[in-house]
Amino acid sequence: MREVYLDSAATTQMRPEVVQRMTEVMTEVHGNPSSTHSFGRSAKSLIENARKNIAAQLNVTAAEIIFTSGGTEADNLAIHSCVRDLGVERIITTTIEHHAVLYIVDYCKEKYGTEVAHVKLKDCGTPNYIDLEQLLASSDKKTLVSLMHINNEIGNKLDIDRVGELCKKHNALFHSDCVQSIGHYEMDLSKLPVDFTAVSAHKFHGPKGTGFAFIRKGTGLKPLILGGSQERGIRAGTESVHNIVGMDLALKMAYDNLEEDRAYVLDLKNYFQEQLEKHVPGVKFNGNCGDHKESTYTLLNVCLPCPADKAAMLLFTMDLKGIACSKGSACQSGSQKGSHVLTSVLSEEDLNKPSLRFSFSIYNTKEELDYVVGILKEYMEGIVA
Repeated sequence: MREVYLDSAATTQMRPEVVQRMTEVMTEVHGNPSSTHSFGRSAKSLIENARKNIAAQLNVTAAEIIFTSGGTEADNLAIHSCVRDLGVERIITTTIEHHAVLYIVDYCKEKYGTEVAHVKLKDCGTPNYIDLEQLLASSDKKTLVSLMHINNEIGNKLDIDRVGELCKKHNALFHSDCVQSIGHYEMDLSKLPVDFTAVSAHKFHGPKGTGFAFIRKGTGLKPLILGGSQERGIRAGTESVHNIVGMDLALKMAYDNLEEDRAYVLDLKNYFQEQLEKHVPGVKFNGNCGDHKESTYTLLNVCLPCPADKAAMLLFTMDLKGIACSKGSACQSGSQKGSHVLTSVLSEEDLNKPSLRFSFSIYNTKEELDYVVGILKEYMEGIVA
């Protein structure tokens, strides 16, 4: 059976060079980074070199990079500490954030009585920036704004500079989940008006289970996990040396090859969109994903012209044909609930049609996309017949 992996927004295939480097570290470096003997110092040196490299890539200081288990932990660290330790009484966010944000926001509301306000969305799913400013101006409570840079389901890009400037104007803290953007877009965090970001290595061809939080110097964020003084006292626990080294190399390769890789993947997205429009009449593209200026180049969220009662087997059929894609985000794939993102942005008519997210990487080809379009065309023609 042919296998086609089109779910890179969920997780990417690791670069062979990253696997090789991680294997070397696992084989040769045995010490605990907190140990003072030579074995420990060797491990610690690898971690601190990785921290310096990542910080330099994003133009910040090494002290502002805190290694975590991934984006979810980084989101939780920032939001929870802002409420618990920094006096934040109100959070402004949207209904289409990743659940790593939505769930911790709900927790803070229940645990601490934090006020939560949701920015209105435009029809395409982009936050209404005028409404955001009105919300910021409507209260003197200390506020945290949490808006993701790129939506993981529909690919919409936030005007992160504009939001950051609004937050500065109204003395609000700004957190942005950048899991879908760092490694795919150039980002100078020294100039970008954001206080906290979350990053996951496995979104840019690095290992799963590791990531980092950018925490702007002087914010006073406190740890979420207690038990040791690792990570400048912000994140307790023995660091995963091989994963951190792998993430460092994956990020370096992502930016070293960014221009070429981005052009290649964007060409795949353009081609896939054109072929779907040609062979699947009535197809739609959810959110802004069909607009390449307003969305990431890495994904298409496709609404197919098919009644829901005729499409129950669609994702199953794709899997049987060896095609990996997603009904919603990967974090939702085990749930019977529909996508909270699509529920917020689609009409009732389109919510009753099947939507699939296809996300691309440097390891995909146009021949694979032709195969997928052929399967979708065959499936749709079978329903009509």
